[in-house]
Amino acid sequence: MKLSVIVPAYNELDTIEESIARVKRVGLDAEIIVVDDCSTDGTRELLQRIPDIKLVLHDHNRGKGMAIRTALQYVTGDIVIIQDADLEYEPDDFPAMVQPIITGEADVVYGSRFLKNKPKMRLTNYIANRILALAASILFRARITDEATCYKAFRADLIKGMQLTCRRFEFCPEVTAKVLRGGTRIMEVPIRYTARTAAMGKKINAWDGVVALWTLVKYRFVK
Repeated sequence: MKLSVIVPAYNELDTIEESIARVKRVGLDAEIIVVDDCSTDGTRELLQRIPDIKLVLHDHNRGKGMAIRTALQYVTGDIVIIQDADLEYEPDDFPAMVQPIITGEADVVYGSRFLKNKPKMRLTNYIANRILALAASILFRARITDEATCYKAFRADLIKGMQLTCRRFEFCPEVTAKVLRGGTRIMEVPIRYTARTAAMGKKINAWDGVVALWTLVKYRFVK
């Protein structure tokens, strides 16, 4: 099966080249679709020099959710994985994530940072992640340990068929809600994680957590 790796990028000059290189080193049959969300720090210019990627350029900053929605229009693979442009996640975990989809055990696989160990991250971020996972589990009567993980793998036809409305970081709760509400087969596998700080370029903030919680509640009751 062919893999499509979606990389939404905004002002990631220091990390994106290595992030893409790590994806390539995994050695899977994969296309890499990078959507630059109108970066202003030189990321866009750097991306134009990186070979063997599909590069899509937004003409203004539209948000991570919109970058993913744009990339889905260019997907030609059978499985889709989201890969952030930073170095928090390790693409060497791709094979474990796609295997349940290849074997037919699942239609969606989440890479969970919390299945085996407590990852090193700020306490406030840890609490927020646990609250979102608990909310998703209660609202949809499912067991989810990591709703907000970047590493989500989907059957391509499934994710491309969703009517997504997300613009920013509410991509995660929107797809989680729609997957769980639809009764789609979902599985979690443990992954590695190295958190970065706001000083290192982390963009999500406390308000995004509030929006994520509201998005889960909204899609529990609104079709």
